[in-house]
Parts: sequence; structure tokens; C-alpha cells
Amino acid sequence: MRAQTRSLPNRSAPLATRSRLSRAEVALALFVLVLAALAALLPAVPLPAGYHEFVDARSWLELPNAADVLSNLPFALMAALGWRALRRIPEARLDAGRRALALVFFAGLLLTTFTSGFYHLAPGDAALAVDRLGIGVAFAGLLGLATADRIGLRAGLALCVLVALAAPMAALWHAATGNMTPWAGLQGGGLLLLLALAGRRAQPGALGFSLLAVLGWYALAKGLELGDAQVFTWTLGTLSGHSAKHLVAALAAWPVLRALRRAAET
Repeated sequence: MRAQTRSLPNRSAPLATRSRLSRAEVALALFVLVLAALAALLPAVPLPAGYHEFVDARSWLELPNAADVLSNLPFALMAALGWRALRRIPEARLDAGRRALALVFFAGLLLTTFTSGFYHLAPGDAALAVDRLGIGVAFAGLLGLATADRIGLRAGLALCVLVALAAPMAALWHAATGNMTPWAGLQGGGLLLLLALAGRRAQPGALGFSLLAVLGWYALAKGLELGDAQVFTWTLGTLSGHSAKHLVAALAAWPVLRALRRAAET
């Protein structure tokens, strides 16, 4: 009588499948490597002359540069609204990974309220490094969320951690050496990545927020920053371009907040 043998399930196959990188993940990894190489090899670039000179230097109640300092408060408002929206979403409707990425994003916005406000009290290279610490955290959360939506959660979490580590290093490197190339590469590369991701379909479980809307608000904020003095003149000294930039940049969080509210209502 021939003994019957039962084949055991191959438990290593699913693990191998899960650990294999997708084409999009490989492309993302190559993009990050190229960006890191460019940041290291491109010539050093200093800040533009007069970067720390803003047109509206008026004080209010002994608060120097009051408009540029207080115009950061909308970042805290968007952070509070974001946390409130997250609390309203049942666990079954938003996975823990995307919830964590959203928390990082809104924490970065809240931190930016204080770091950017600190910078505008007495603008300078050292204070600018502090300013960029908050921006870096928010940028890490945003890029992580966008990548999780359009490539996959694993890639989004990895990119968030990478940017959260690289951003403060780039900011401190500029403060120590005067070379802003790594920071410019990080910021410019991140924006290019958002633009590329905007052309991809959302993955299952994605928040589905509009990356083009985020980029549109950012572009408007950048234009206001560059037109600091012109906006101050056009508004008859009411509001400078840089103060308006803070207000508009906070609205770049609105597409994410709107997607979270949709998730809470469905």
C-alpha cells in the first residue's frame, strides 16, 4: 500500500511576492538616487542677495515684522481642521499607514506656524534653518501621502521617512556651509515627483486628493513670494506678497482636508 503524501503549502512564495518591488517603486527609488547624486555633485549655490529683506517690517504691539509672523497662523488652523477630520474617520475607512502619513503632514503644518514665525522675528541664515525644519516635516507627510495614493503605501511610508531625515540635514547643511543646493534639490525634486504622480491613477484605499490643486496653490504662493514688494504696493501697504504667500500656502492643505472629510462622510 503506497503511502499518500500531502504537499505542504509554500509559505515563502507570498513573502517573496510581497517583498518584490513594483516597477513604480523601482522608478521612485532611481529618481531618489539621481536626486541625491545631483544634490551632492552640482555646484554650491548661495541664497539670492537680499533674501532676508522683506518689504513689510512694521511692528505691532512690539512684535517685529508682525504681518509676516502672524500670517503663519493659518497653518495651525489647517492642522487643527485636519486632526479633527482624521478623528471623524472610522478605522475601517482609512488604514493606519495613511492615517499616520496624514498626521505627519498636519504636525508639520503646526510646526511650521512656530518655525516660520520664529524666522520672521529676526530673519537670517540660522533662523531660516529652523524655518525649514517645520516645512520639511510637512513636505515629508505630503509626499508620503501622494506616493501612497498613486504608487502604494509601502513606498509612501518609506519616502516619508527618507524626506523627514533628509530635509533637516539639507537645512542645517545650508546654515553651516551657505550651500543651498541640497535643499533646492529636495524641494524641486519633490515638486517634480508630485507632478509626475498626478498623472497616475489612485491606488485602492487612496484618499484621492488632487495633486494638481496642491501644486496650483504652491505655484500661486511662490509667485506672491517673488512679488513681495509689488503686492505691497498694489494693496496700498495693506498686505505684502510674503505675508500673502503664507496665507495661500496654508490653502495647499485644503485638497487633503477635503479628501479626509469625504472619507468621513462616506
